[in-house]
Amino acid sequence: MIGLGRMGGNMVRRLIAAGHQLVVHDRDAEALEALVREGATGHRSIDDLVAALSAPRAVWIMVPAGDATESVVSSLAAVLEPDDIVIDGGNTHYEDDVRRAARLAERGVHYVDVGTSGGVWGATRGYSLMIGGPGEAVARLEPVFAALAPGAEDGVAATPGRRGGTADLGYLHCGPAGAGHFVKMVHNGIEYGLMQAYAEGFDLLRQAGRLAASTGAPYEFDLADIAEVWRHGSVVGSWLLDLTAMALAEDPHLERYTGFVQDSGEGRWTIDAAVDAAVPVNVLAAALFARFRSREDSTFGEKVLSAMRHKFGGHVEPPRETPS
Repeated sequence: MIGLGRMGGNMVRRLIAAGHQLVVHDRDAEALEALVREGATGHRSIDDLVAALSAPRAVWIMVPAGDATESVVSSLAAVLEPDDIVIDGGNTHYEDDVRRAARLAERGVHYVDVGTSGGVWGATRGYSLMIGGPGEAVARLEPVFAALAPGAEDGVAATPGRRGGTADLGYLHCGPAGAGHFVKMVHNGIEYGLMQAYAEGFDLLRQAGRLAASTGAPYEFDLADIAEVWRHGSVVGSWLLDLTAMALAEDPHLERYTGFVQDSGEGRWTIDAAVDAAVPVNVLAAALFARFRSREDSTFGEKVLSAMRHKFGGHVEPPRETPS
């Protein structure tokens, strides 16, 4: 494993707990030493890590997408041998997977892309793995995927009528190079939409008291209680709702948060793919744009709107309210 951050480090721990032997590398000496103390074999360079592995080798990369991943893949391409496998488990763009797979294939090295979902909870809950790459290499790695995935004991029953396979265990070979990251990309686009729906719904519940003047309904809801009751039997129940209920129970007014919402890039790639395929994804696009909006107090465009209203109708901006 190369890259021992929150995801990579926890994946190492889960694999060690399942009986696998891990050889690890990270530029952060503290992160490296922490995993060595927990049973991994650490090396300070990629060359030393590769030399410590028996052929055919399998090297899993968990570093940020883009230049960092490109650099690691290039370093590995120079030292790996035919029939070795490179696995990219980060949030890489699927087109980069296709290019890298072709480049490594020239040296006889297999490239497997793995869309990995589970976040900081994956060490205990397991990871949902969406896999792309050649079938031979994927089959060889199946014991690793099975150890990382939740498995049949995660409390989620298989869908009635399914024909078998590994999907109900939490991992799936989705297709050739890039397929795993393409599925994970769409997964994250959907995640944006689900999160935005919950956010807007709870915002409306919080502001429902504003209806009192027009409807005579002075509602003041306990959002933590509403999140909790929805967790039990509701059709909108989900793990995202579980996490929302947890956050509201800890901090009912969410005072520790600013509302600044970052995006990882996969939401943008989802919209790009939808445009290229001429597929309407209205909700996913709106959710991405809402994240952009969260990072500004007032956009210049909103100032233009306000200026136009003032000029044509004499509408004066009301004083800003302080959020409560």
